[in-house]
This record gives sequence, structure tokens and C-alpha cells, in this order.
Amino acid sequence: MFEGRANEVELGCQHTVKSHGATVARTHKHDWLMLLLLAVIEVILYIIHPFYRFVGEDMMTDLKYPMKDNTVPVWAVPLYAVLLPIAIFVLFYLRRADVYDLHHSILGLLFAVLITGVLTDAIKNAVGRPRPDFFWRCFPDGKDLYDRWGNVICHGKDSDIKEGHKSFPSGHTSWSFAGLGFLSLYLSGKIKVFDQRGHVAKLCIVFLPILAACLVGISRVDDYWHHWQDVFAGGLLGLVVATFCYLQFFPPPYHTEGWGPYAYFRAQEEPGSNPQTVQPVNGISMQQVNQQSMPNNTAENRNLNDDMESGTR
Repeated sequence: MFEGRANEVELGCQHTVKSHGATVARTHKHDWLMLLLLAVIEVILYIIHPFYRFVGEDMMTDLKYPMKDNTVPVWAVPLYAVLLPIAIFVLFYLRRADVYDLHHSILGLLFAVLITGVLTDAIKNAVGRPRPDFFWRCFPDGKDLYDRWGNVICHGKDSDIKEGHKSFPSGHTSWSFAGLGFLSLYLSGKIKVFDQRGHVAKLCIVFLPILAACLVGISRVDDYWHHWQDVFAGGLLGLVVATFCYLQFFPPPYHTEGWGPYAYFRAQEEPGSNPQTVQPVNGISMQQVNQQSMPNNTAENRNLNDDMESGTR
């Protein structure tokens, strides 16, 4: 009756931070050290100067947009791309008390954001594409000056000029799609978007983080901090990295076990796990299923024995 319906089975959780937290942390200590290394690399990439590419007078037509403040400030990005998803992970932990889910979701999110940050800043520094408002960063008084080869001779603030060569790809957008994209994948697994029941309302929940990331990317073009190609590349980069990091810890959202991390199911297979905690989503316990099937199996075995004794089989 329940064959092939593993997607309707959820295992009861007995893995709390208190009982399994230290073990999980020790198992992934090298991953946490790698996160620390990525954070150091990210700081270094942010400090060093980008490549100052040639910018001629004829190129200034597309680089004379006004300098504006950020609609989405830099300090806000970690709040909605990191802290907000972590807060949602904690809420799910309070509901299910599964330390594997909490630990792996946080670890996967941090890897997604930091790997995206390192890739983004490395590409920024290597490409050195000028921002749409580069003219006013280079010539704040509006008086442009060029050398004998036609390259700009900037006399603006060093920090503005340095930042002006970091257009491609968009960091705001890549970080947003990394963090919120990971959150979207996480939610799609938890609420079982692909359970084939046709609840389109679930898709609306999953698309909300993606919509927020898209709006951040649009704001970067509206503020003249990025060209549209920068935003497109940043969004694609962040979403791809988020997907790879998510799949390191969780099955695909459309999988029958997409609602839990791989480590959770491995823990259930270990000796000493309690098989009576297995429950289908529809509320019928597997113990009840076994009890319902036992009388039928017993009757069938009794009939088989009678037939064998009478020689009919």
C-alpha cells in the first residue's frame, strides 16, 4: 500500500544541539577552518587594488552617470543574505529539534556566501571594469584630463577611483542570490514544493527570496553603480554557487527525501536508532501500518500452510 511513497515519510528527530551538537561540530571542524580561510581571503581581496584598465575619452559617454548613494547599503547585505536565513533555520530547529539540519543549513549558507564573495571580488579585481559613474569619480570637478595615449589622469579621491574599477560582477547581487537563493532552496525542500499535489501557493513562498534578490540587483542599475551585465553575471554566479553548496548537504528539493539533510538519514540508519519514530506525513505511523498488515499476512500464511498440507500446492 505504501510502496514507492517514501516522500510521505518523515522521521522523528532526536538529534538536538545538546545531544549531538559537539559531535557534529567535530566532524566538520575542517569545514569551519576552511570558512575561516575564505573569510581571510575575502578581506585581502577587498583591500588590494583592482586592475586599472584603459579608459579613453570616447568611452566616457557610457560612464557619465551621476554618483548616487546606495539604495541598499553595504551593511544591509549580511542582514538579509545571512542573518535572515539563519533565523529561519533556527525556527525550523525549534520545531523539529534536528541539529543536523541546523548545522548543515548554516554551514552550507556560509559556504555559499563566502565562496561567492571570494569569486566575485577576485573577478572584480582582475577585470577592473569602470562603473557607470566613473567619470565623476575620476573627475569630481567635471574637468577631464588624459595622457598622451588617451588614458584618463584621475584627480579624484583614491577610494572613489579604486571603487570605480569594481563594476563587474555586482557584489550586492551575487551575495544576495547566494544567501537568498540558498534560503529559497531550503524552503522548497522543507515545505515540499514538488510533492506533486499542485499547491502553487508553496511556489509563492519559495519565490519571495528570489524576488528580493532580483530587486536588489535592479537597484544597483538604478543607482548607476553597475551595468546590467554586471548584475546578470552576479546573480547567476551567486545562484549557481548556492545550488552547489546546498546539494552538498541536502538532496534536491524534488527528491523524496528532499526535506532533510543527508546526515540525518545516515544517522537514522546507525545502530541504536529508534525505528518507531518513523511517521508518514498523512499522520499514519509506520507502526500502525505494520499492525494493519500483520493480520492479512498471518491469514495468508495460514492458508498457504493448509494448502500445502492438503497437497493442493
